[in-house]
Amino acid sequence: MTCASCAHRIERKLTKLEGVTASVNYATETAHVTAPVGYDLQRLLDTVSAAGYGASVPEPDAEPEDGDPVLAGYARRLVVSAVLTVPLVVLSMVMPLQFPGWTWVALVLAAPVVTWGAWPFHRAAVLGARHGATTMDTLVSLGVTASTVWSVAVLVSGPDSGHLYLETAAVITTFLLAGRWLERRARRSAGAALRSLLEAGAREATLLPGWSQEHREDGVERTVPVAELAVDDVVLVRPGQQLPTDGVVLSGASAIDASVITGESVPVDAGPGDEVVGGTLNVGGRLVVRATAVGEQTRLAQLARMVEEAQTGKAAAQRLADRISGVFVPVVLVIALATLVGWVALTGDLGSAVTAAVAVLVVACPCVLGLATPTALVAGTGRGAQLGILVRGPEALEAARAVSVVALDKTGTLTTGRMSLVGVVAASAEAVEVHRVAGALESASDHPVARAIAEDRPVDGARVEDFADRPGHGVVGTVVSPDGTALRAVVGRPELLEREGLTISPVLHTALDASREQGRTAVLVGWDGEARGLLEVADTVRDGAADAVAELRRLGLRPVLLTGDHEAAARGVAAQVGIDEVVAGVVPEEKVDAVRRLQSDGTGVAMVGDGVNDAAALATADLGIAMGTGTDAAKQAGDLVLVRGDLAVVADAVRLSRRTLGTIRANLFWAFGYNVAALPLAALGLLNPMIAGAAMAASSVCVVANSLRLRRFR
Repeated sequence: MTCASCAHRIERKLTKLEGVTASVNYATETAHVTAPVGYDLQRLLDTVSAAGYGASVPEPDAEPEDGDPVLAGYARRLVVSAVLTVPLVVLSMVMPLQFPGWTWVALVLAAPVVTWGAWPFHRAAVLGARHGATTMDTLVSLGVTASTVWSVAVLVSGPDSGHLYLETAAVITTFLLAGRWLERRARRSAGAALRSLLEAGAREATLLPGWSQEHREDGVERTVPVAELAVDDVVLVRPGQQLPTDGVVLSGASAIDASVITGESVPVDAGPGDEVVGGTLNVGGRLVVRATAVGEQTRLAQLARMVEEAQTGKAAAQRLADRISGVFVPVVLVIALATLVGWVALTGDLGSAVTAAVAVLVVACPCVLGLATPTALVAGTGRGAQLGILVRGPEALEAARAVSVVALDKTGTLTTGRMSLVGVVAASAEAVEVHRVAGALESASDHPVARAIAEDRPVDGARVEDFADRPGHGVVGTVVSPDGTALRAVVGRPELLEREGLTISPVLHTALDASREQGRTAVLVGWDGEARGLLEVADTVRDGAADAVAELRRLGLRPVLLTGDHEAAARGVAAQVGIDEVVAGVVPEEKVDAVRRLQSDGTGVAMVGDGVNDAAALATADLGIAMGTGTDAAKQAGDLVLVRGDLAVVADAVRLSRRTLGTIRANLFWAFGYNVAALPLAALGLLNPMIAGAAMAASSVCVVANSLRLRRFR
């Protein structure tokens, strides 16, 4: 494809097939096609071929190409054309250098440029004509050919029969080749983030066929291509190597640089039982990893696929530009013909008429329309991927512009989703003793509240005997200290302590009520006939959550807490992070209703969540933002996915979406404005064809360069 009208033509042909929808992206040179299950793939490829183009199915495991043959081809033609065009222009413009017969020398210099140099334009124009289509190459080819044929006719007719336009044809070709080369180079730069994701994975893995937990050195190490790995294979990852696939650490401890996946620059610790992601870098010790996902199922492959699908999509503004570019070229041909006839009729000067018509053909090339949205989308989504923000498609960018309310889930979004000990209230014993006894007893339980209490308990070697679980109420048992002292202790609800014959003081009753009002889970601890203290457990607020909410407010967004948790817990978290509006105690269906109520007055609503219970609300909201640490259901329902699950990135995601959309709108304004302003000037003879060619090439490069500024987004 050479321009937006090419992409529009292919898209139109594919969409005419029954049951098929297609989106063809000129910038990424890809088509995203949806067809009925079992549809003949060859028919799609044949349809593209019948339109005068070629297509192939990308191989999932194909090695990335080294270099770009098309870019190299443009570079060769540009260099040769420039070397020949410079002396041609000097000879044509500097009269003292013009010797007898110089015009024939000019023809010799121009001939390779307007034939071999301009061949990509001529070839595409002929292919289009063969299939009844016109593209921007039709305009370029006609302009260069008309200038050359006119000049040859003047040469053959003899001296003083008219002005030569050989230098015009050569300069137009050279400028447009330069524009194509710069454009192609810039487009590859815009897609560099996606290519870096596709190339980030390891190529080989060190397989440990006989490894087991009991006999860790069994088997012989064997190096195999990553494509040969299967789920449950055990691989060895040495310091400095990339993890070849997603897996779970079986042995070893290390630090993992996950920046390629999460955008987080600080390495994270990994040890036995921890999940690790393929494509990340082992910067610490030796790891033995069991593969849990391979090939296209790895997180890196899924991330790359999501970015690629987003870059293949189109914003509404681009769909309008595509429709315009589809009819633009025929309209320009009519304008050029009218310009030629009009000039001849009004002035009788065929030379001036040809000059004006050629300027119209050259200046009107609509490739800038085709580049306006895709280059910004590719650059913006690529930069987002580097920062750990996955944009599913341009619709998400357009939704971000209209959002004014952000509904935030509590558990796993504003909070860590993990219970932690947040307070100890002592009554008739020291706080450290209350925690020591309760922690020792709870260490024998696997309940989330028990784990939170036992996690950071004072460890003194105490053991537990006669342990008994009372489901839904608590635990009882004997805590034996290292010196042999034994305490029969109870940890749990007040009802359990009273049933076990322990009294609860008014102080602890008051503390219990206060804890419940704050939305915390409180358990009592007692021994020797009375309750000795109280431990408070809660799902703790994420670090930086308050700052993230404040940043959303600075962006003009109104935060709302939307949670299935009870009112007291929700109010407590809302107060900590600075949210005034709270909707609590809602089941998933009621979350959807709450989002719709917020939308009812025309307000754009973004929903941020991480769980299965958030999936429906994420899909209902104008903009669904899923935490990457959450469930697959949430991530599938989200329009944006925050890979590392950092709430602070929500504001970055909204800001990036707005910046990308703003760039798209600026590009389209420039593209339409350029064509609207330049066409009348060219038709009136106020724009020299050489200047027109340079302006057209410069407009495309300016649009791409403007889009590339998104790569510096912070």
